[in-house]
Amino acid sequence: MQEVYEFLKNCGTYYLATAEGDQPRVRPFGTVDIFEGRLYIQTGKVKEVSRQLQINPKAEICACVDGKWLRVAGKLIRDDRVEAKKHMLDKYPELQAMYSPEDDNTEVLYFEDATAVFYSYTEAPRVIKF
Repeated sequence: MQEVYEFLKNCGTYYLATAEGDQPRVRPFGTVDIFEGRLYIQTGKVKEVSRQLQINPKAEICACVDGKWLRVAGKLIRDDRVEAKKHMLDKYPELQAMYSPEDDNTEVLYFEDATAVFYSYTEAPRVIKF
């Protein structure tokens, strides 16, 4: 999981896919954290992505950097603990003007039953499960 985290941090922007009924939705994201042995992302509860994930927690991330790419699929589970939110926001101080660990909007989610696959044009795919 550490390798997945480092790849996502290195690429800066990754793309998160969710479902809204039968319509896929994809948008750029940039937050990633490891807290208590789990891989987390962050968003706001007022956003459509949050509503989509509460209806269907299955999601997938795709990220690319230097001719390599990563796909991470699994369920994103909301963690409402202040400690989890604070850990994330401490890593992204620029978000603290918009989000707070104590507000009703900040949402952190962790991957459950995740499968990460690293790809490149020159190497066989490599799978990591967490």
